[in-house]
Amino acid sequence: MTMSEKKLKVVVGISGGIAAYKAVGVARDLVLAGHDVQIVATESALRFVGAPTLEAISHNQVYSDLFEGVAEVRHVAIGQSADVIVVAPATANMIARLAVGLADDLLSTTILASRAPLVLAPAMHTEMWQHPSTVANVAILKQRGATIVGPASGRLTGSDTGPGRMAEPEEIAAAVIAAAAAGPNRHDLEGKRVLVTAGGTREPLDPVRFVGNRSTGRQGAALAAAAANRGASVTLIGANLETEIPASSEFVAVSSATELFETVQARVSDFDLVIMAAAVADYRPAEVEQSKIKKEFAGEELNLRMVKNPDILASISRDRRAGQIIVGFAAETEPDDSALLEIARGKLERKGCDFLVVNRVGWSEGFATDGNTVTVLDRSGNIVLATSGSKLSVANSILDVLH
Repeated sequence: MTMSEKKLKVVVGISGGIAAYKAVGVARDLVLAGHDVQIVATESALRFVGAPTLEAISHNQVYSDLFEGVAEVRHVAIGQSADVIVVAPATANMIARLAVGLADDLLSTTILASRAPLVLAPAMHTEMWQHPSTVANVAILKQRGATIVGPASGRLTGSDTGPGRMAEPEEIAAAVIAAAAAGPNRHDLEGKRVLVTAGGTREPLDPVRFVGNRSTGRQGAALAAAAANRGASVTLIGANLETEIPASSEFVAVSSATELFETVQARVSDFDLVIMAAAVADYRPAEVEQSKIKKEFAGEELNLRMVKNPDILASISRDRRAGQIIVGFAAETEPDDSALLEIARGKLERKGCDFLVVNRVGWSEGFATDGNTVTVLDRSGNIVLATSGSKLSVANSILDVLH
């Protein structure tokens, strides 16, 4: 059973900021994923969102008073029993208190009394987020092993816009599960630079039509989020993504295979680990019409001449620098497991990458689903991983074997 499938004991801490209302979504996502959620809120947080709402969502009593439950040593017991703790929102005040180890309310005491992974979702005005004190406090908490999710850049309270907006609940919940899944290795990519490609390329026929595929980019985005949660500096190059973009990653948007090739070529030498999870079109139309193709003029048949796209994976594998790890993906429809592996081994030999992740796709599996089943082969064609689960748990399992 993977960590994402195991029922986790999650403490959702809420500190006093306007983004406290979004904590309801974090708790809801974790409950719907099957986890036991215990909410610990500061008194200030309960002025933004009421305890009845939080209890209805979490199915548990909300705790906020340090002096309640003294007989059961609640201020220690909650933290000791947690598999993972998340604070959303984590205000500038809460971040500062955690950085210096204050424990003057139930939430900060719970965190100090726990050895569970800690996830923080900062939310504050831009000036506060960029203040040297906050920058230094976040650096301290990262050094101690905390996972920082976001913040994103966007609309803040009032008319202000800029970095400081709390990450979306879905991304925070995913980071919580990833932190628990990674366990003691959750910062094993600290100091590493990771490049991930994701999504499906679109090859234009005319200004309104394209040849594409059904990839949504979920697995690639999960890999980017998992790598960032484990301490890496991540760049995600996304082709037409139909999923949340992790706020913890630098994002570069592309569309066609040619754009992806040029973007990867320009950046690839800067990275220690390159994961080519995008579904790249093998061919593109030889001619792109500058106006919409009209059926009245095309007639009963429309004939397209296609030309081969650059082989991005083979190119970067051939030219990679010393010490760089290149990972390819192979999405195949072959129903037979043995034949699928032979196809994968042939692709591995042709591409020259260090690892190949192979998965079966079809009308109802692989693309546009929440889960995935993959097999990872090393450079010699040996199976080093075979796993199934959510795309986030699969992402962490893949990262486990890449270094």
